[in-house]
Amino acid sequence: MVQVPEQTKSDVLLRTLTSVARNHGPATFSSSLSAEDMVVTDAILSAGLDIEIFTIDTGRLHADTIQLRDEIRRRYNYDVRVYTPDEDAVSNHVARHGPNAFYAAPELRRECCRIRKVEPLKRALSGKNAWITGLRRDSAASRVSVPLHEYDSNYAVLKFNPLAEWSEQDVWDYLHAHAVPYNRLYDQGYRSIGCAPCTRPSIPGEDPRAGRWWWEQTSAKECGLHVAPDGRLVRARESA
Repeated sequence: MVQVPEQTKSDVLLRTLTSVARNHGPATFSSSLSAEDMVVTDAILSAGLDIEIFTIDTGRLHADTIQLRDEIRRRYNYDVRVYTPDEDAVSNHVARHGPNAFYAAPELRRECCRIRKVEPLKRALSGKNAWITGLRRDSAASRVSVPLHEYDSNYAVLKFNPLAEWSEQDVWDYLHAHAVPYNRLYDQGYRSIGCAPCTRPSIPGEDPRAGRWWWEQTSAKECGLHVAPDGRLVRARESA
């Protein structure tokens, strides 16, 4: 009997991305330039798949995060598409509440995220049939039920989470095996990286996302990109 090699997680990832590109285009991948997202970026660009890659520059990112876009250009000869917040919306929010109002109240932090992240995301997903993310189940308590694929009614797109079953170690094994560039803040103790004023390194033993909005006393820390209007992490009808 011929032994069929067991498929690795990398094999499954590539097969999923290839299927999305072939059967659900136009497709786009939203990258926060995290370690997880660099895995998906490498898989898409190394295989030459017809999937757009975009990121959202909130205007408050770490310099190391912005620098990674240049590393992607050098490594893959690809320019990640950049979306930015509406300048008037940002200016009005800052004028009314101050530049760091997110520290004052959860509602102001969520409004800042809505302006700087959620609204640009809506523009990025407009006209797309499929949205690919780097969400993983073990990255936060709020994400333990993230499905491999679903229909996202918020944005009316098929949403694919091909790394849902990957562990943090799986991510780093892939990055090191393929010499994929990554955000150097990880070498300084960060495990989840967002805007500079809202992110700190994690303490050993903490939840991976504990360094995000650390001043908020809640275990469900989300920016709104993957959250329904009622505050729940989106978990809609799965789609084949």
